[in-house]
Amino acid sequence: MNITTVYLLGFVTALIGVVPPGLLNMSAAKISIKEGHVRGVIFSLGVCFTVILQTYMAAIFARYINNHPEVVKILQRVAFVIFVLLSVYFLVVAKKTPKPSIESHIKSKHSRFFHGVFLSALNVLPIPYQAYMTLTLASFGWLTFETINIMSYVAGAAMGTFVMLYVYIFFFDKIKSRRMTSHKGMNGIIGVITAVVALITLINIIKEW
Repeated sequence: MNITTVYLLGFVTALIGVVPPGLLNMSAAKISIKEGHVRGVIFSLGVCFTVILQTYMAAIFARYINNHPEVVKILQRVAFVIFVLLSVYFLVVAKKTPKPSIESHIKSKHSRFFHGVFLSALNVLPIPYQAYMTLTLASFGWLTFETINIMSYVAGAAMGTFVMLYVYIFFFDKIKSRRMTSHKGMNGIIGVITAVVALITLINIIKEW
């Protein structure tokens, strides 16, 4: 597969993953408004640095799974339990939990970079997401697990993440008033998504019996 195509696949995959309003993209937008455009971009660069590491880890993990099909059945059952628990949390528990208001006192550009690195590191969902996506792309023959392809995919994922964060920075004034950007609304969206994924996983498990 051409490395440019692999790069674009990583770009689009990451872009889609960051579209829903969440901690990282909303933080980038708020930092940009409160402290200036430059600091919002620097925060986004910190996020992308962690995304590079997370996506690489996900691709290596996916390559291992691809070479050991017997592991897939175990992971399917583990994933089903995890997604069910996540669905219950976001649809029931998190909706009842008020979101704390935290005012950041980080001012320097370097601090904003590491702030982005830190927040992105707390968000571990990109790892299973990217592992699933790379396995799916590989099953269609659109991606191979050669080093050059993995690096191209990782680079595309980092750029896709940065572009979507920049879109939030640029268009925040237009999207911040929408109901879907509220904390409870976002929890509901995530809860529905995880419930759908849990259902699909359960169907795949049943089919294999």
